[in-house]
Amino acid sequence: MSTTIAPPPALARELAAIVGADGVITDLAARTVYECDGFTLERAVPDLVVLPRSTEEVARVLRAAWRTGVPFVPRGAGTGLAGGCLAAPARLVVGTSRMRTIRAVDVPNRRVIAEAGVVNAEVSRAVRAAGLHYVPDPSSQSACTIGGNVAENSGGPHTLKYGVTANHVLALELVLPDGDVVPLGDGVGDGLGYDLAGVVCGAEGTTGIVTAATLRVVPLPEAVVTLLAVFATVAEATTAVSAIIAAGIVPAALEMMDRTIVAAVEAAFRVGFPTDAGAVLIIEIDGDAAGLAMTAALIADLCRRHGASGVRRAADEAERAALWKSRKRAFGAVGRLSPSYCTQDGVVPRTRLPEILVRIEEAGLRHGLRIGNVFHAGDGNIHPIVLYDERDPEEAARALAAGRDILRACLELGGSVTGEHGIGVEKMVELGLAFTADDLALMRRVRGVFDPEERANPGKIFPTPGACVEQRAPRRQAAL
Repeated sequence: MSTTIAPPPALARELAAIVGADGVITDLAARTVYECDGFTLERAVPDLVVLPRSTEEVARVLRAAWRTGVPFVPRGAGTGLAGGCLAAPARLVVGTSRMRTIRAVDVPNRRVIAEAGVVNAEVSRAVRAAGLHYVPDPSSQSACTIGGNVAENSGGPHTLKYGVTANHVLALELVLPDGDVVPLGDGVGDGLGYDLAGVVCGAEGTTGIVTAATLRVVPLPEAVVTLLAVFATVAEATTAVSAIIAAGIVPAALEMMDRTIVAAVEAAFRVGFPTDAGAVLIIEIDGDAAGLAMTAALIADLCRRHGASGVRRAADEAERAALWKSRKRAFGAVGRLSPSYCTQDGVVPRTRLPEILVRIEEAGLRHGLRIGNVFHAGDGNIHPIVLYDERDPEEAARALAAGRDILRACLELGGSVTGEHGIGVEKMVELGLAFTADDLALMRRVRGVFDPEERANPGKIFPTPGACVEQRAPRRQAAL
């Protein structure tokens, strides 16, 4: 990690003149709220937090930071899971949470222009009466915001059929680190010229601050069928996943939870999950009503042929909603099992899911930790949840080591070190295992087009020269 760069005291006064005194946070207790995101193994209290309300204010804030040579960290709702908005080495946080306006709802052209602080679920609510919705649905969609979704190129359960955030972004409004405001994309998805909006999606705030996005919204499906399949083992469940895809069926969502997670979810939400199951699949198909029942019957038959002890169909929208509530709040339910947890994010080819689950179990045994599994089985995006107690530094170090082992196993099985959570500070060294030095140098050159001095979210994504993954340990940076 590069040298910490703190904002000078005079900058706080200048920023207060731009955004108002209520938009600048200097109090230690209030700043501590911003010490981490959902990746709690590393924390750093920022020296200064500024909360602009408009693109113009963001531009003026970044111009002031540029003149004083101060780098900054963009931050949305803080629901990220890789430390992408950690206030280190940059100690100035620029939050977009007060930019909550939906600027336009364009039903005829099926698009919405939303500011960075708009909560993901609000986009669908804004167009539901017109029979439309915004598809990307991270588990945190009731809290996460569009700016953060763009930064991480967020996915969600329905990524399998519909794609990730980048597949639904038509244009972006980006404020560069020097304060210039640039439009990216044509807003209609014609794809003329270089896809610069696509470059910014997933760049984790290293190109500047996205202040607004033009998003594609699509018609709600005519019909939806949601199934719950119960298996004695995760091996049987993963075999059924491959069988469903091999049959030419692409569900809207195909999710798996293992015994550990099922028990926690059922204790929290009481929706009728069998706690003696080794694994369950939540399978959702949607589209035209004609033929959907036949497809559902075929999926149920495939599940039974591959070991399912039972397959039930959600009887109504209330039961469907209960199943999805349980799945999307599974991470929170894990709090019943352990004081702390770290949600990992890797990818393997779906046919190698049985192998990675064995490797995950081995990592847990090797490091003396429980690991539960909840993941997007349809596209091989795994989310092992490593349970530990952060009050025990030695146990926290073992949690990090277990995560490293799992990510390396993903690479060895032909996968990736992230599917949707991003690199942040958590996986910088692992990124170096996935790409050559030349690959990484080229990526940094692309970043340099937007941010030649690396003022935007420095110290993230790219491995620090000479860093060694075995030397990393949980960090707590003292507040100033």
